[in-house]
Amino acid sequence: MNRFLIIGLGNAGPEYHHTRHNIGFDVVDAFVLKHGGLFQTGRLAYTAELKWKGKTFICIKPTTFMNLSGKAFKYWMDKEKIELANTFTIVDDLALPVSKLRIRPSGSDAGHNGLRDIQLTLGTDAYPKLRFGIGSQFPKGMQSEFVLGKWFPEEIPIIQKKIEKCVEAIELFATTGIERAMNAVNTLSFT
Repeated sequence: MNRFLIIGLGNAGPEYHHTRHNIGFDVVDAFVLKHGGLFQTGRLAYTAELKWKGKTFICIKPTTFMNLSGKAFKYWMDKEKIELANTFTIVDDLALPVSKLRIRPSGSDAGHNGLRDIQLTLGTDAYPKLRFGIGSQFPKGMQSEFVLGKWFPEEIPIIQKKIEKCVEAIELFATTGIERAMNAVNTLSFT
């Protein structure tokens, strides 16, 4: 099957633009921009459809807010008749340092509300994910402020490199499969 659903997790609204929690949106924006697509407002999500190397990509940024991401994920997967194995979810991850990216074919929500809702909606955690490390440099009790905050100025060059690598990872996932994408990304360290 040559159809893929690319899901960038984040929160809709200008106050969330370019925050750590919205890195999924930023990655999907970069992928769509690179391939000449345009987002439109669709049901439960901003959507863009593009074609590249004989493959069709349905890219979504859910407008349901993070905690209800599963609703948009399932709606677009069903509507576009895309197999679960051909979905690719991009999400922020506090447990990974800023220098890391991690691709997995399955895995727990690790306390992430967006992933938790997707897992509850789908009834499985066996769907491909790209976890974008955001680090955990925040004082006790300040996790929410950190996650919903902007990147530190010194992190921005690393974040830009990682976004570019994530775009390549989406391309690799679609053209060569998840194993090759994992091999190309999981050992990288960005500094």
